[in-house]
Amino acid sequence: MSEQKTLPTPTLPDFLHAHMNARMECSSGRHCAKLVLGDAVPGPGAVMLMTNDYLSLAADQRISRAKADALLKEGHGDAISRVFAHHRKDAHRRFELRVAAMMGAEDAALSMSGYSANVGLIEAFAVPGHPVYIDIRAHASLWSGVACGKAQARPFRHNNVADLDKKMAHYGPGLVVVDSLYSTSGAIAPLADIVEVVERHGGILVVDETHSFGTHGPGGAGLCVELGLEDRVHFRTAGLSKAIAARGGLVIGSKKAIEYYRYEANAMIFSTAVLGYEIAGFDTTLDIISAEPDRTTRLHDNHRYLKTGLHDLGYDVSASDSQIISIVTGPNRDTIRFRDALAREGVFGSVFLPPATPKDESLIRFTLNADLVEDELDHVIAACHAARPVVAPERLRRVKPSVAGTMAPSQSQAMSGAVSLR
Repeated sequence: MSEQKTLPTPTLPDFLHAHMNARMECSSGRHCAKLVLGDAVPGPGAVMLMTNDYLSLAADQRISRAKADALLKEGHGDAISRVFAHHRKDAHRRFELRVAAMMGAEDAALSMSGYSANVGLIEAFAVPGHPVYIDIRAHASLWSGVACGKAQARPFRHNNVADLDKKMAHYGPGLVVVDSLYSTSGAIAPLADIVEVVERHGGILVVDETHSFGTHGPGGAGLCVELGLEDRVHFRTAGLSKAIAARGGLVIGSKKAIEYYRYEANAMIFSTAVLGYEIAGFDTTLDIISAEPDRTTRLHDNHRYLKTGLHDLGYDVSASDSQIISIVTGPNRDTIRFRDALAREGVFGSVFLPPATPKDESLIRFTLNADLVEDELDHVIAACHAARPVVAPERLRRVKPSVAGTMAPSQSQAMSGAVSLR
């Protein structure tokens, strides 16, 4: 293989170098989130916990065939702004109405991504003079929507209903923005309590269901439907890159509000539409989720198994309520050491650093999926046992001697080294 040539490039000014170096390892010129272990990259037997393919559908041939058939039959369709085609009775519109019915809502709008759905929604409905109350752990796309809408953000403490109540009593009605299932911790929002506060203060509730769409509720309709709150939540959004294992985003709400969103949100006006063959994949994916509920059962079983094993090792994973488990390791350097120790054992999670986390609260995130088997989960538990010495003691709980005896036999074997690391 020939050596890559170094091409001439313009010299970057010092102020830009300083800006980049604040987020990179200056000595190596690489970002600290980049995995570099020589040739120790994921190999046979590695357990990958970085994917958002919760229901293990990304490689499903039924979905691939549906998209291929649509592509061969109709082409990929117009790559134009959807604003010019909302009137069409086409696959886009049929899918929007299907999702609306599934989620117990009047209407839905399909956009290019979950990010654009969130940005467009808040930009369109942030009313001047009314604040946006946003959970401090809400997804970055929701914060971007506040910035794009030039709205006044009033952050409230994570999942803290009393703090939200206090702020709304002081500042008045506005948008209230939360995730149903938080992407960095796996924590589920206290939605029923939040709904009551929003109603009492005359607010508007936005719930991002990206990480619960497909994995919770009947047929994957999400946590709002599972909790019977669908008729009390004004807007829901969902990115399709998680359980649906594709690209695209949704905004769900009343018929009038969604019609306004279609023609007023810049994210809708100035983005190209999702292509037609992709919608054939969405439809087939929803069919599979509805027909095969055992996928969600396996996903949640895997979550409980791994959470128990990590808890018994002394890791604080109490925040995790569902298929995301994070281990907070502290400053960037400690997180990278822990990440590398896991990688040497053949376990790969996702690195979360500031600004995705608070300063000195960097973490490794494990995302579970339906196809993981017990041996693989034991492998992860054993790797975390081996990597435990690199974690600062104050980041670990004290493990009572009796706790180990409460583990499932395979988890105890993993800790003792009886399960080989592949």
